[in-house]
Amino acid sequence: MLARRQDMPFGGGVITITSSKLLRGMRLAMLALFATVASTLPGAAAEVKVAVAANFTEAAKEIGDLFEKATGDKVVFSFGATGQLFTQITQDAPFEVFLAADQKRPKKAIADGYAVPGSLFTYATGKVVLFSTDRDLVKGEETLKAGKFEKIAIANPKTAPYGTAAVEVMKKLGIYDALAPKIVQGNNIAQTFQFVDTGTVEIGFVALSQVINKDGGSRWIVPEKLYATIAQDAVLLKRGADNEAAKAFVTFLKGPEARSVKEKYGYGVGAEVAAKEPVSAQ
Repeated sequence: MLARRQDMPFGGGVITITSSKLLRGMRLAMLALFATVASTLPGAAAEVKVAVAANFTEAAKEIGDLFEKATGDKVVFSFGATGQLFTQITQDAPFEVFLAADQKRPKKAIADGYAVPGSLFTYATGKVVLFSTDRDLVKGEETLKAGKFEKIAIANPKTAPYGTAAVEVMKKLGIYDALAPKIVQGNNIAQTFQFVDTGTVEIGFVALSQVINKDGGSRWIVPEKLYATIAQDAVLLKRGADNEAAKAFVTFLKGPEARSVKEKYGYGVGAEVAAKEPVSAQ
């Protein structure tokens, strides 16, 4: 088929349009319209953006994979310290679900109008471990009391509840003042673990979830009587209130498949929260 030529006046000049160009433009427009309509059809794959406390990184990734396989929807995670993530939420970050490492920030998200009332729940309880890649270094609390190491890593207690718990442990044992000059702070528990795992720092307080499936090194699972329960709460943010995928992810997080993953990484699943007061993060 021969392309027909048509000259059209434009801005004092003339542009030339051929029938083949018109047809191509119409096809592109129709494809764009089809993609837009398809994305709104029931059953079309959707996306949910989830802010997650760094300690829950590996567990969240596994739960996300299971959710995607079960629903066909996509999960986009952002990991960081709870305090930093909360600050981003208040600055209009595009998160739709918030998985914190404490109870304070999700409750504040509701109080300040960033989250949906009634959506708050405890999705996990965390445990603290003293860890070193040196298999002979960690013997228990006596290792802390002896202090025979150059540096000790903890997460920033102002933004990371696991850092708050680490400080609490040292104070309960009466050794915080002695160890304070040796403390190296990570921005979050993921960076803290990296300090220790790479040998940059000899020893540190990390999350049990980070080492439970790791061979080698030495560790002491800190007795929970030495720190307040790290109850980790989740909440549906108002940005996700009308996103069915976001609401489905929250439901999935409460279900049996997610529960199995949490237990695999050493988390409690909320039943023991009532036994003690939750961590009051700084």
